[in-house]
Amino acid sequence: MFLVNWFSGILSWLGLANKRAKILFLGLDNAGKTTLLHMLKEKKVAQLEPTQHPHDEELTMGKLKFRVHDLGGHDVARELWADYFTAVDAVIFLVDCNDRDRFPEAKAELDKLLSNDQLVGVPFLVLGNKIDIQRAASEVELRSALGITHQLTGKSSKKADLPKGMRAMELYMVSVIKRQGYRDGFQWVAQYID
Repeated sequence: MFLVNWFSGILSWLGLANKRAKILFLGLDNAGKTTLLHMLKEKKVAQLEPTQHPHDEELTMGKLKFRVHDLGGHDVARELWADYFTAVDAVIFLVDCNDRDRFPEAKAELDKLLSNDQLVGVPFLVLGNKIDIQRAASEVELRSALGITHQLTGKSSKKADLPKGMRAMELYMVSVIKRQGYRDGFQWVAQYID
């Protein structure tokens, strides 16, 4: 019960209380999307199989209700991503910071998402996951590899400061299994969810 109350308190502090949102968890396979969803739902780490079929969860924490769609990241699953773009409030794009060989593939998928007409104006939170692994890429390296250095709006940016027509987008370095960093990312994206 302590963890539920703690997480509910955090959501209120993050500005997510009393909001309903549709959030997509996207990224290549093995980036940590399902692990993050499981961590948010069950509050614990588990050994999970790769996502073969899209699934969604409605999470209620405190006064927050949000539907998270975990769509998988393998080639076939990526073909279905666009089916979920309607009325989305935010995209959380996860990248495995330890898998440098797949950075070009992650960049290509992120570029497709950012150029999709259905996602114009939708805030993007990019989570560089697995920073707990010693050889993980740095934030500077990941920004460069994804080609997003000049698209980021800043961790201290506020919705009111964003020029009209500019997409809110930021990168946070995280370790889902160590429960590090994603709280700050969710706090950042929460301000852009109406």
